[in-house]
Amino acid sequence: MSDPIDDPRRLAIAAIVRIDDEGAYANVVLPKMLGDTTMEARDKGFATELVYGSTRMKRRLDHLVDRFLLEPPPPSACAALRIGAHQLLHLDTPPHAAVSATVAAAPKRFRGLVNAVLRKVAAAVTEGVSFPSVGTELSYPDWIVTRLGADLGEERARAALETMNVAAEVHIRDDGYVQDPSSQAAAAAVPVSTGDLVLDACAAPGGKATAIAGTGARVIAADSRHSRAGLIVANRRRLDLDDLHVVQADGAAPPYADATFDAVLVDAPCSGLGALRRRADARWRIRPGDVDELAELQQRILLASAPLVKPGGSLVYSVCTLTKAESVDVVAATAGALAALGFLADLPADGDWEPYGPDTLVVVPGAATDGMALARWRRA
Repeated sequence: MSDPIDDPRRLAIAAIVRIDDEGAYANVVLPKMLGDTTMEARDKGFATELVYGSTRMKRRLDHLVDRFLLEPPPPSACAALRIGAHQLLHLDTPPHAAVSATVAAAPKRFRGLVNAVLRKVAAAVTEGVSFPSVGTELSYPDWIVTRLGADLGEERARAALETMNVAAEVHIRDDGYVQDPSSQAAAAAVPVSTGDLVLDACAAPGGKATAIAGTGARVIAADSRHSRAGLIVANRRRLDLDDLHVVQADGAAPPYADATFDAVLVDAPCSGLGALRRRADARWRIRPGDVDELAELQQRILLASAPLVKPGGSLVYSVCTLTKAESVDVVAATAGALAALGFLADLPADGDWEPYGPDTLVVVPGAATDGMALARWRRA
């Protein structure tokens, strides 16, 4: 086991190497590394910004750095250059401090390279920086820029992309659970009364299920993976919810009788392209083909869940993404089958929802919310 790292810049360099070179997830590896240090809270916060900020903005930062390199640097040198450029371009760190402290945190054999390049970066930032494309400027893969531009319109897509480059605010429900307002709105869109039996078909980690259970409804919270079902159990215990019952079950092949539930929520697995600020590395992991594969899975889960709703009950579909393929198109593809089962569109009229194609609503990311798409039906 390696010794704990007590310098925020050195820790950030080590974390970024693990994320970029070893495939580690930023939101998994960084908390563990921080937990092993004796750094003060302020230094931990700085290390967090260096890791998440430089991972989120790496295309923009690498564009700035690469012009001064003859060949790609080794992973630890690349990480040092990236956090140095992040300090210079985004954090307003005085150039001397950003360069000297980052050089000191870099591995000794690369300090000359890091020093020379960061001095040039500092001069370039002072003179002003231009970028060749929106994807480079905002630090996204081009396909995400293109896809959201086509789905939302260029202006609204750019605003959403800019918003998702800013760390998310923390929102705490009355019961102490941390949950984004868009997710709270999706849970609130499930029409329930005290004693109603509700299924959350894809519930982990349990945010929406616990919110619904908090209204007095009886909730069955399911997830296909045992480990993720365990997250729901932990949240149920923490919030002391007696009528929230956790099961491991496949949403596409649910083990329940038809017409069992007063309401069913399908908060389906999705690309997360409305909540990218919550996962610094997510934009670099998702691939264009993943969106269409997920849309097919979403349709299967939605159609498998629909027969479980009682006559007069509600079916709610939500995803924390902005793509039409995973929202508008899913609703259109399942419209005939849902109509044959007696479902009629029943969209909520309140909240921050905006129209997004026929029978679909959307919340576009704002200062206080992630992006979320939603559809709702009532069974005749």
